[in-house]
Amino acid sequence: MKFLDEAKVFIQSGHGGPGCVSFRREKYVEYGGPNGGDGGRGGDVVLEAVPSLNTLIDYRYKQHFKARPGDPGQGRDRTGSNGNDIVLKLPVGTQVLSEDKETVLADLTEIGQRIVLLRGGDGGRGNTQFKTSTNQAPRKSEPGWPGEELWVWLRLKLIADAGLVGLPNAGKSTFLATTSNARPKIADYQFTTLHPNLGVVKVDQNEFVLADIPGLIEGAHEGKGIGTRFLGHLERTRILLHLIDGSDENVGEAYTTVRDELEAYGHGLADKPEIIAINKADALIEEIIEEQIAELKALTKSPIYVISGVSGEGVQDVLRALFREVVKFRSKAVEDEETRDEPTEDDSPKPWSPV
Repeated sequence: MKFLDEAKVFIQSGHGGPGCVSFRREKYVEYGGPNGGDGGRGGDVVLEAVPSLNTLIDYRYKQHFKARPGDPGQGRDRTGSNGNDIVLKLPVGTQVLSEDKETVLADLTEIGQRIVLLRGGDGGRGNTQFKTSTNQAPRKSEPGWPGEELWVWLRLKLIADAGLVGLPNAGKSTFLATTSNARPKIADYQFTTLHPNLGVVKVDQNEFVLADIPGLIEGAHEGKGIGTRFLGHLERTRILLHLIDGSDENVGEAYTTVRDELEAYGHGLADKPEIIAINKADALIEEIIEEQIAELKALTKSPIYVISGVSGEGVQDVLRALFREVVKFRSKAVEDEETRDEPTEDDSPKPWSPV
């Protein structure tokens, strides 16, 4: 299945059905009176996060989604049927943005989450509703209220605990394949990875989700290479694993290049906790490794590990360090949730007292 993380669609809720003008006509009933029913309500536009999707490819070839309108009212005080809702099934992590791509209208972060984005129009009133003591035979009804319509952008941001960054050919895909069941494309040329990949990593009977994105090069924020279009998938991660090719002659320059691109992109990526891993240690001698560590320590205070994605050297240590940071965030999220659920002083029940 082709990966697509952005799509523009037109959505419209259903119009309300018109009310009915009708009068009761029966033999032997001298004064029947009005009996026109109300129109039905239009359908809503509903967003639903489902676990079976990981791409927006379904919204590339179909861009218009309209809910059903309500049926008109009928005689004998019969109300028209409500229009059916239209449900857009989206991957978890999808954001719905306004047409200008600035305002976030909805954010689907949990499986099964449902959001009514546009509500259908109410049905119009039939002439029964207009009957008064001075107007016993009204011939007035209302049209249904119009629905809402909107052009929106769907943007998928993968939900992962940790993210891989680095220059092309730093060994990110190899690391993901070694530590998880993911099977990304691996080759000895740049930009092997053309779209993000997710893998579930197991370490010491624990699990977390790791995301790999295409490599960054100098000037990526200006559109060079694949650009920064996939960096949005790292915005939800808790920590970044910065892989550096140990066979590179200047690891300090490689580190600075990626950091500059993260800062140019913004959205808090440069402020996330970071672990640095010098990869391909199986092809290096100890003296070179020591020089590279010293060069990186002069640029950053982040922890530095030496690993080999091929032989597995040092990989478990890095995974344990990543998981420790993930656990911190999960614990904080649970504490925040419990704090929100605790009743405040205003919410606590007041003792009963006679008036």
